Amino acid sequence: MKLKFLLVTSSVILALLNFSCSGDKTEEEITNVVDSSQTNSNQDELTSNYETFFQVPSPGEMLSFIKSVGKRDKSKLNILNAVENINKYTDNKSKALNFGIYSTDLSYCSIFNMGAESIKYFKVVKQLGDQLGLSSTIKPEILARIEKNIDNTDSLSIITDDLYYSSFETLDESKQGHTLALVVAGGWLESVYIAINMVDKFQSNSPVVQRIADQKYTLENLIEFLKKHEGDSEDVKQVKSDMENLMQVFNLLKEEKLSDTKIEQSGDKKLIGGGINLVIDEKLFNEIKTKVTNLRQAYTQNK
Repeated sequence: MKLKFLLVTSSVILALLNFSCSGDKTEEEITNVVDSSQTNSNQDELTSNYETFFQVPSPGEMLSFIKSVGKRDKSKLNILNAVENINKYTDNKSKALNFGIYSTDLSYCSIFNMGAESIKYFKVVKQLGDQLGLSSTIKPEILARIEKNIDNTDSLSIITDDLYYSSFETLDESKQGHTLALVVAGGWLESVYIAINMVDKFQSNSPVVQRIADQKYTLENLIEFLKKHEGDSEDVKQVKSDMENLMQVFNLLKEEKLSDTKIEQSGDKKLIGGGINLVIDEKLFNEIKTKVTNLRQAYTQNK
């Protein structure tokens, strides 16, 4: 279904969900949630600077959605980018793309309660982050927070979400828009790659399959974001070309107008517009899967 993404800080959403679903929080947990929400108080300013970016959901949002519909399989850990691959990334393009990819993998480990793996992926995120000028953001004490909350999925998700947004802010303030564009591209691609690999059997009405189809709209926003910085970097220009090539497959999806829904409220009948649905069949799903997999392979292997 066609969605207009208005990004509210995911850590705030998670905090609200946590309090509504389980009222027995300790004082320390409540304090941690409030503090982490406050660290993002300046994100309203970022919205005005990068509206297009904020129409591309964070990796954590895609993965949280997958978990919410019941997809959890630790055996799929092998779909993540191996931490050993970090030695392959020696140029700025591969470092930035894989910083985004590894950040998404870190979110995956956090959301799906893989505490020990979260530590491994945080270390590679920090290593690449230091090389990209993010030492002031990815501080050693964050590892201590992860280790302290290794068995607390909600807290790990908040920590990794905060890390994602703080990295965005630092790159923005240091005028590294071209690096930021590559980070966002890598993170988006990895979240779609993971989602695709969570589909064991194609079903056109699957919520995960439909969410993958909906990425046509976020990919449009991502391409627009890359366009803003292609004049500053040949690397961004190349990645934009990659994404435009991927967009050719998404453009094969057909839009279908959903039926209007009539509801009765206090005796009055109201008509609600049904919106737009993207029609995807197994053949087209597999074409998208192949394109995404090949592109992701090229980025993680630095080919």
